[in-house]
Amino acid sequence: MFFEFGIKDIIDIVLVALMLFYIYRLMKESRSLNVFMGILIFVVLWLVVSQVLEMKLLGSIMDKLVSVGVIALIILFQEDIRKFLYNLGAHQRVQTLRRLFINNDKQNQEQIKQTIMPIVMSCLSMSKKKVGALIVIQRGTPLDDIVATGERLDASINQRLIENIFFKNSPLHDGAMVIVHDRIRAAGCILPVSHDLHIPKELGLRHRAALGITHESDCIAIVVSEETGGISIAIRNEFQLRLTAEKLESILTQELS
Repeated sequence: MFFEFGIKDIIDIVLVALMLFYIYRLMKESRSLNVFMGILIFVVLWLVVSQVLEMKLLGSIMDKLVSVGVIALIILFQEDIRKFLYNLGAHQRVQTLRRLFINNDKQNQEQIKQTIMPIVMSCLSMSKKKVGALIVIQRGTPLDDIVATGERLDASINQRLIENIFFKNSPLHDGAMVIVHDRIRAAGCILPVSHDLHIPKELGLRHRAALGITHESDCIAIVVSEETGGISIAIRNEFQLRLTAEKLESILTQELS
């Protein structure tokens, strides 16, 4: 039996261990760790009853529960499954491979610059005046459901328009602006709020909303703090705080190229 244990079995065990570790970490982040542990205990009991003890009646009952339970788990953890698949597709190596098939010509770079500069200049101006703002830039994942929660504009990206939308007396200043390609698609949009306990307490609801939308898509979320005037950016579930205009431009150019 010892000599039948080959390299394929080792790879199999390692892959299963990595999969279980990743699921464990994902459940821990989503505060579903107790559910995961309960499922793990049930699976172990099912294997012991059906494979080791060979109890036919109890084993058949547990087999039925497992077959129905898979569908129930997909429904129960659909958001976590979606997050897992998104993280898999957004992995740095996958994105590097994706860029090999994208033609980054000079015309495309110039278009990106024309999109970025009004955003950067408006953020700089609002930062000096301590005007709160939340700007979401769509990338690969469509944000149609977010756009539907706000007022559709479909306007060209303009510094004065951005500043007017987030002016304190504007009816749309409390929501988020969504930019798709080179157009302002909507304003006053409602974003999902992150409940991550590791977010610094001095960051407000705009920052939590910015991080929340990056949990669900590959978008870029820019925040201008109303209290401090600080400029922040959320990308891939992480914040970069206290940015200068030059740093913001550099990050946007790199991420949108």
